[in-house]
Amino acid sequence: MVKRNKKGELVFLDNPEFTPNLTPREIFQLGSFGGTYWRPIYSSVTKKNYKNIHHNYPKLWWEGIPEKHLSSSTYDVKVNKYRKKVGSTLEDWESRSWITEYNPYGWVHWYCDYYNGRRTPDDTRQIMRWLNFAGPKGRFKNRLINMVKSKREKGINTGHDDYSVSPAIRQSLQHWAYQLTEEDCK
Repeated sequence: MVKRNKKGELVFLDNPEFTPNLTPREIFQLGSFGGTYWRPIYSSVTKKNYKNIHHNYPKLWWEGIPEKHLSSSTYDVKVNKYRKKVGSTLEDWESRSWITEYNPYGWVHWYCDYYNGRRTPDDTRQIMRWLNFAGPKGRFKNRLINMVKSKREKGINTGHDDYSVSPAIRQSLQHWAYQLTEEDCK
């Protein structure tokens, strides 16, 4: 079961420390992965081909999102909200053992399943990856907060929603189901 708290974070009752603030739909609706996340792939982990995996989720998730923003074979940086190409390749993820047989597309694939109620032995590892990246002490989230605070300390009028402050980190956080909030920067 998942619900939103007063801060707009999603809270999963079975893992209350896991508090992303974007749903799977919102990740893609905002513009992510250059439109290629659900493209056809061959997984060297499972030794299988995959295609149209996103069709296994509720149709409502993808309503109004062009298919070319979900499963394009060609990366288009203009699809991304912050117009930045971030991340690495599936092959790189597989070589680092970030991909498991449970979710051959990676973290967002896992998150879609988790959000939808599926639980696997990989949940603890995936939640820890999120915590290290975008959680309360997450390195990317806190790096962005410190960049905003640094500009403020220099007398520059900026805030959590000043997209000129590291659009690349913002795009990365969005891929990890998180957008910086005003509360984060207090």
